[in-house]
Amino acid sequence: MKKKIGLVFLFLLLNFGALGLGRFLMGGSPAANDWYQNLAKAPWTPPGYVFGLAWTSIMICFSFYMAHLMTTANWRTFLRIYAIQWFLNVLWNPIFFQFHLIVAALFVITCLFMVVIWLGFESRKYESAYWNVLLMPYAVWLIIAISLNAYPVFY
Repeated sequence: MKKKIGLVFLFLLLNFGALGLGRFLMGGSPAANDWYQNLAKAPWTPPGYVFGLAWTSIMICFSFYMAHLMTTANWRTFLRIYAIQWFLNVLWNPIFFQFHLIVAALFVITCLFMVVIWLGFESRKYESAYWNVLLMPYAVWLIIAISLNAYPVFY
């Protein structure tokens, strides 16, 4: 139990660290980014505060999910998939907000979604499916994020 609590805190640090690094690499907040403010946004784009609430909830659930997976026999496989997820999550921010490469960002976020789904399928091979409930908010939010990212590409 003590080990699992330590792992939860480790993944909270890693996950919120990824969000913080991604925010740093975006070159400022979206509210202060003139390019983003003038971008054609989807009509279903939520208010700014929703992004913070969503990512906070997602990363808390994901931290518990990953802490559990790290106590299984296949933890190395899960950790490798997690590392790919972490990298893609951080990478999307500068590609979209700093470099304005919307199509490349759409590719990255779609890959991120596929990696999260891969993690869910991989974990189902070895673990009870109910643990994937903790992964669902991440997958659902990525579907929304992909649609928001795709809108200016196809608008």
